[in-house]
Amino acid sequence: MSDDVVEKTKKTATLYFKGVEGEKPFDLWRAFDKDLARDFSLFITGRMYAREKIPHTTRQLVTVAALTALGQSDELKLHILAALNVGCRPQEIAEAIFQTAVYAGVPAMNTGLKTLRSVLQERDLWPLDIDG
Repeated sequence: MSDDVVEKTKKTATLYFKGVEGEKPFDLWRAFDKDLARDFSLFITGRMYAREKIPHTTRQLVTVAALTALGQSDELKLHILAALNVGCRPQEIAEAIFQTAVYAGVPAMNTGLKTLRSVLQERDLWPLDIDG
């Protein structure tokens, strides 16, 4: 793997996950297979997340919507944090989650909003100023 991909991986991982506490997927993968964990990380973070076709804010809102629709709350929490790290506003994240109701159903949306609320509470960003 080129030094460029390694640098992109480090840069993007820092952008998305700086300050995120708890076990990250890379840590889980590494516990089972360090070489495969590195390969996954270089591909996912260094190639996919680092692509410059859409802004990081858009990429994270898409990711939040997909994870909400799939009901993947653990990974959703991680990417809500990443969305905040790249500059998404809580109201934008909520809107991405609201949009999933049409395709994934209200229960999925509600679970996503609960995950968002939990993250915002942890970051002292709750309650939202819904009038502002």
